[in-house]
Amino acid sequence: MIPVGEALDRILGLVRPLESESVPLATASGRVLAKDIVAERAQPPRDVSSMDGYAVQNRDAGPGACCEIVGESRAGATLAGNVGPGQAVRIFTGAPLPMGAERVVIQEDVVRTGNRIEILTEFDRARHIRLAGGDFRSGDRIAAPALLTPARLALAAAMNAATVEVARRPEIAVIPNGDELVVPGGPLPEDRIVASNIFGLRAMLESVGAAVRSLPIARDNLRSIKTAFRFAEGADMIVTTGGASVGEHDLVKDAAAELGMRIELYKVAMRPGKPLSAGVLAGTPVIGLPGNPVSSLVCGHVFLVPAVLAMLGLRGGPLPRSRGRLMNALERNGGREHYMRAERAWDGGEFRLNVFDRQDSSLLSVFARADALVVRRPGDRPRAAGEWVDFLPLDSPLTQIVNNARTNISMDIAASGAANRLG
Repeated sequence: MIPVGEALDRILGLVRPLESESVPLATASGRVLAKDIVAERAQPPRDVSSMDGYAVQNRDAGPGACCEIVGESRAGATLAGNVGPGQAVRIFTGAPLPMGAERVVIQEDVVRTGNRIEILTEFDRARHIRLAGGDFRSGDRIAAPALLTPARLALAAAMNAATVEVARRPEIAVIPNGDELVVPGGPLPEDRIVASNIFGLRAMLESVGAAVRSLPIARDNLRSIKTAFRFAEGADMIVTTGGASVGEHDLVKDAAAELGMRIELYKVAMRPGKPLSAGVLAGTPVIGLPGNPVSSLVCGHVFLVPAVLAMLGLRGGPLPRSRGRLMNALERNGGREHYMRAERAWDGGEFRLNVFDRQDSSLLSVFARADALVVRRPGDRPRAAGEWVDFLPLDSPLTQIVNNARTNISMDIAASGAANRLG
């Protein structure tokens, strides 16, 4: 059996970053930026007021000073002309600072009588000015690759980007396999089960930016499975569920081999998920997942999600793990890397992990409660309650990456041709 790390490396070696496409900014939410967005001008383009008040020269900003109001400046309507000595301009938040003005006295600190103001004895001495380029400068950029979050979309719009270049969504064709499977919502004979894997896998893959093509259930015969593979033509990756073991009716590998698939790996030293396989069919990566629902979803988190992220150009390698303390003791681990379903709680500045007693790979009800996979190395010693262990969060993988270190995803806005970092 192949170690998990080696299996992931082999699977990542089968995929490549996809080409990019241009999309309107309004439809780019959640997409992965493939080309830097460069600001066309500074923001703000001029010095602007950060408060409602009166723009004056420094010499006139003193206790009891009086100024004549000579005009008004508001956002979108800048005052023409200069502010001279003894003069003031009524100004509003976000309005450009008139020529000659050096500060803003907030409206609460003046007494206005007709067309004149008098500054109070006690007043706020801050300048209340947002300097030109204080947000970003011309040539500053949102660096690719980066997930286009709501904040980044707003920033891109402020930089005057109407369209953005993003990675094309990987199209993943998913083939469920098994004579025992039926679609949900119909009759349920006692010898049949609902094909549940596809719904969990679809949600998982779509949550990291893939487009999923769900194919009809392939039955346990070579003709049906080959037909399903033909329906999957044109996809960027094919994922099968079931039919990957060694039983007489597990025919997916045989069908794929007859179609010319090159096998890259089979059987991984992990629990659950040992029957995982991977190969290449006519240039398309094919990942064979186990049929047990929990095994399928665990393998999805460990292998499929990193592969999709690599295709989007975001990152390579395993998903980031966290550390937490066990709430219950664990027996010695066996010879395979074990992904134990658990729930976590934040307590006293650290995660506490409750590993469930029942870990059978068929128990979807247990997996549905889990929000963490405690990862145990092969042969790991017995663990006592309170010990630190690694775990893989089951939150949205994109959320994990956005919240993780900048080495995983560019979080910087870098000035073009300079070392400037705005963060």
